[in-house]
Amino acid sequence: MALLIGTAGTPLSAKGKGSQGGIRRVKKLGLGCMELEFVRGVRMKEPTAEKIADTAHKAEISLSVHAPYYINLNSKEEEKIQASIKRIYDSAYIGNICGANSIVFHPAYYHKQNENTVFSKVETLLEKLAGQLEDEGINATLRPETTGKPSQFGNLEETLALSADIEGVMPCIDFAHLHARSKGEENSYAEFSAVLEKVEEYLGKEGLKNMHMHISGIEYTDKGEKNHLVLEESDLNYSELMQTLKDFGVQGLVICESPNLEEDALLLQKTYENK
Repeated sequence: MALLIGTAGTPLSAKGKGSQGGIRRVKKLGLGCMELEFVRGVRMKEPTAEKIADTAHKAEISLSVHAPYYINLNSKEEEKIQASIKRIYDSAYIGNICGANSIVFHPAYYHKQNENTVFSKVETLLEKLAGQLEDEGINATLRPETTGKPSQFGNLEETLALSADIEGVMPCIDFAHLHARSKGEENSYAEFSAVLEKVEEYLGKEGLKNMHMHISGIEYTDKGEKNHLVLEESDLNYSELMQTLKDFGVQGLVICESPNLEEDALLLQKTYENK
């Protein structure tokens, strides 16, 4: 598998706003992948998912899924935890029919609790869910995402430790989030290299051959992530990032989450190809 670059959802220039039109537009643009955005809820039905799978297969476009935003595996309310698990499960179930393997989600908030306590709770829940998916024959890799605020569970080490501990769990490395969470650090060739070395430390060489990444410009404050920006309007050193990915031989999907979607996805692809 090569390094494929694509958009978070249907490109802005697509004629139709549906996922099938998005896949066809991604193909026409010369990009390689697209993330299906279930961020407001999993409303897609099985027949639609089957059509998406067929369209993506014919276009040779790789798909992934972003699960709904309303997920918190450390909620103080048990019903919210169960609703969160269902949202991840539903994303995996429909995503699998679409032909998407990677299911990305923001796992939890600390709520001022001990980090180890929160990790243990999230780990237990994900281990059970990953086992359920395997038992039901749902071919899905759960991908907790590195998060952009210190108040959110999901720093690099936590995300990689979950992935090392649980079969069926792998990371989604959001480089913009790492940059925002560190208040402007994680933004040089040396720092990007350290991230990838950490991936290899936890997951071996295979971890670098099966990556799922998010890249965008980002605005941040002392509290971390504020909002996504167009790459050229941000301070994210995307050129050195793409050089690092190439030098480490990283394979997998790069999903661009910039507001201009395909423009920055194409910029990332061109930058990578010119390295």
